[in-house]
Amino acid sequence: MSNFENANAPVPASAPPPRTWDFMETAFVILIAYGVFTLAGGWAMTIIIAVQDGVARMSPAQLRDFAAQGRWYGAGLTIASPLTIAVLWIAIQKARRGFAEYLALNWPSAAEAMRAFAIFAGILLVESVIKWCVSDDGSVLDDQRLYVVKGAGGLLILLVGTCIAGPVMEEFLIRGFLYRGWSESFLGPIGAIILTAAVWAMTHTQYDVYGRLEIFGMGLALGYCRWRSNSTWLTVVIHSALNIFISFVTGPYV
Repeated sequence: MSNFENANAPVPASAPPPRTWDFMETAFVILIAYGVFTLAGGWAMTIIIAVQDGVARMSPAQLRDFAAQGRWYGAGLTIASPLTIAVLWIAIQKARRGFAEYLALNWPSAAEAMRAFAIFAGILLVESVIKWCVSDDGSVLDDQRLYVVKGAGGLLILLVGTCIAGPVMEEFLIRGFLYRGWSESFLGPIGAIILTAAVWAMTHTQYDVYGRLEIFGMGLALGYCRWRSNSTWLTVVIHSALNIFISFVTGPYV
């Protein structure tokens, strides 16, 4: 082949470079993920509850009370969480990035972990003092049927859902995917910490206004820990520990 023919040979196209989803794209993926979570969790709970004895004879009000029990909520949360995370995995693959790298799934140093636990211990202490001063009964839930579990098996299902599956799913979404996209947008890290905390608080519709304000404050602290440590696993551990603490503090009041 002549040099002229070599010069005119087609040049193979290079693969597009890895990228980070921008502000609106990130928000759109999160909306899809929450849609999948809502549908998958709803379908799972509907199917599980439908096969229980006596459900067919319940009135609509009794069925609503039955469906709101923590054992069914925990089961739905556990089933829906992997499907929700799968949405993130697809989006990250489309961005040609590694799943663990994009979500900052790095183990924190011992110093960062100790600092984070100290921060949240201080927050819980301050909240406890405030609740004592205003004679709060220790519960921020509007609907406390969540803690009706009907035995050890139901309690285990609730704890697995709310203290393991839920924290992993929420932190992957909020402090992992959402923070990654928004912190590299016009918001910057500080704006992303504030806005992700607000989004996280708004998704907790089971709490009253004061409960959501508490969650917003916790979200700010979690965002700070995520930024400082570059570790979403750290926020997963803190979130899980908080849920365990809240479950065993709130439970006796129900």
